[in-house]
Amino acid sequence: MGVKAKQAILKRFKFCKNGKILRRAVGQDHNRAKKTGAQIRKSRKWVLVSKWETKALKKMVGKVK
Repeated sequence: MGVKAKQAILKRFKFCKNGKILRRAVGQDHNRAKKTGAQIRKSRKWVLVSKWETKALKKMVGKVK
C-alpha cells in the first residue's frame, strides 16, 4: 500500500529542494461563476502547505527523489 499512497501524494503536491511543499489553491473546480475575477486569478497560484501538514506529508512519502 505504501507505493500507491506515495504516488498519489507526489502527483498532488510539489516538493521543493529547500523542503517546502506546495499545493493547489482551494475552490478551483466548480461554482466559479459566483467568484470574482480576482478570486479566480488568485486561486491559480500554488500555495505553501502549513508546517504540521508538511511534516505529515514528508512522513508519508519518506525520501523524496
